[in-house]
Amino acid sequence: MIEVDHLSKRYGPVTAVDDVSFRVESGQILGFLGPNGAGKTTTMRILTGYMPATSGRATVAGYDVFEQPLEAKKRTGYLPETPPLYPDMTVREYLTFVAKIKGLRANIKDRVDAVMKRTWVADMADRHCAKLSKGYKQRVGLAQAIIHNPDVLVLDEPTAGLDPKQIIETRQLIRELAGTHTIVLSTHILPEVSQTCQRVVIINKGRVVAEDSPENLTHRMHGAATVIVQTDGPPAEAEAALRNVQGVTGVRTDPQAAALPTFEVDSERGADVRRELAAAIVTRGWGLTELRPLRLSLEDIFLTVTTEETGEAAAAVEEEVANA
Repeated sequence: MIEVDHLSKRYGPVTAVDDVSFRVESGQILGFLGPNGAGKTTTMRILTGYMPATSGRATVAGYDVFEQPLEAKKRTGYLPETPPLYPDMTVREYLTFVAKIKGLRANIKDRVDAVMKRTWVADMADRHCAKLSKGYKQRVGLAQAIIHNPDVLVLDEPTAGLDPKQIIETRQLIRELAGTHTIVLSTHILPEVSQTCQRVVIINKGRVVAEDSPENLTHRMHGAATVIVQTDGPPAEAEAALRNVQGVTGVRTDPQAAALPTFEVDSERGADVRRELAAAIVTRGWGLTELRPLRLSLEDIFLTVTTEETGEAAAAVEEEVANA
């Protein structure tokens, strides 16, 4: 549904987007992550036809954004970080206006009423946009993005300014929109990506540094080959027993474990030694109170691939993703 191939955007000597490529399948929700200044908003503006690229190609719903911009825009809904509201219009007037300029001709009133209800702004239908709270402005912005029922939605920080209840409702709405819409979601709220998105693209300094599902990203790194083992056996003997398991490459004591001895056990890449670790404990008559993979959180992955000081770790992430 969305294809981005070797997209670049330069402003004189400054490269904002550098050879970015990714693909979003029909009905998917893609989380687009990156620190401030990474090139996220520039990429989304290019996808929605708000600015041209310096080089590369992008297609939306089968239409080239640069060669067929009007057809691509008809099939795209865009919520920028600052919702594009007209302050002197009421919510109903504004959404009616947007519906008309986006080509709706029949049943406009019914469509406006349905969209206001779906985005929880019906109670503000006759209030001027200038007098709305930030949260309501955000929801009206989401309403204008979906009013023409586009194939593709590009949402920049859609839950910014919402209270916790509204955030939960908006996330649920985004999940409901998936399937009938393909969604690109830019956000700094990493749990939002884990709860909402099927795929993640992390961009840093204009380049894609990681791309996969949230689950695969969090499973693949260091934690994918590390297991937490907790036992009530004698600490020194338990550590020695774990070290002797075939495939184990290292054992570390967890200094933060307050009660029972807890170990981080590293294994060879691709090896699953959990069964053997369990046997090493229980055959000696000790209790096995915990055995689980250690997995990096999405926050850990994000920090790893976007922090200059961890360049080697970021390269390892890119290599891991590329070899998947």
